Amino acid sequence: MKISMKQGEIWQINLDPTVGAEIQKIRPSIIVSDDSIGKLPLKIIVPLSDWKDHYSKVPWMVRVSPDQTNQLIKISVADCFQVRSISEERFIRKVGEVDLTNMVFIKKALALVLSIE
Repeated sequence: MKISMKQGEIWQINLDPTVGAEIQKIRPSIIVSDDSIGKLPLKIIVPLSDWKDHYSKVPWMVRVSPDQTNQLIKISVADCFQVRSISEERFIRKVGEVDLTNMVFIKKALALVLSIE
């Protein structure tokens, strides 16, 4: 049975094995790929990490505060420089969803990282 996975959802994902400076471990990540694109069992994601105050000066880091919708337990950051396409087999469980405002900020950060106007 195929599990539905949609843009804006936060999932626990196993990102190991990693190489070099890639973000690692099992961690929450946001699906950023468009729901209507792609035939392969892949999703494009942006991983979340712990928020650090110096990230406020980094334009590709988007702060995500915990709330009832996203179900995060601490202030996090969407690291849009670590965007990647991964197999749906790495997805463990759905955590929650980010709100539309955060998705707008994430899309803007991705556009910056990818030089898209």
